[in-house]
Amino acid sequence: MREIFDAELQQIGQGLVEMSRLVESAITRAGAALLDGEHQLAQDVIAADHEIDRLEKELDERCVHLLAQQAPVATDLRVVISALRISATLERMGDLAQHVAEVARGRYPAAAVPEPARETFVRMNEAATLVARRTTELLATRDVALAAEVEQGDDDLDQLHQDTFAATLSPEWAGTAQETVDVTLLGRYYERFGDHGVSVARRITFLVTGEFEAEHGVTSPNA
Repeated sequence: MREIFDAELQQIGQGLVEMSRLVESAITRAGAALLDGEHQLAQDVIAADHEIDRLEKELDERCVHLLAQQAPVATDLRVVISALRISATLERMGDLAQHVAEVARGRYPAAAVPEPARETFVRMNEAATLVARRTTELLATRDVALAAEVEQGDDDLDQLHQDTFAATLSPEWAGTAQETVDVTLLGRYYERFGDHGVSVARRITFLVTGEFEAEHGVTSPNA
């Protein structure tokens, strides 16, 4: 029975890595669609989100089955519950990539990002893509050193998010009402993407070390 349980846990872990790779692809392609005005690429990202949703549903069913059939305790229970939370977080990251693609599609053939904000969003997409890549590596290797890199990427996104506010509130801002709304929403989407990456990183750190860093920075072995 233990061998079966361990095999199921391994498959769940592999499923999380697969989900994360899809999220990584989604945010990378959504950013390209946004910055380059590629309508078809945006449409592809939107259409592909169903696969991330399907994987989340499949992983959740596996986890619930393990809880019902194996009644895990202690560390095993922690692994299963963490997998449930991580899959939900990855699904939200996929949704945020989809939202970016929807903005890109909705403004076609016009540019979704006005020129004064373009450089900020180039940097935001680079930071978000790096967060996604590091998250995938962290899930695959459980190398907690990568968690700090995910958090650094989130810090970069937070600062760039503040830069979007500074730009749209500046007296020099000449964007239309629609451009102002788009920049505000896009900045929020990227900022939340980073937050969710941190959530995954902290959950993996908890699995490896037994310590979970709460939002206020306090660690708790019971988180």
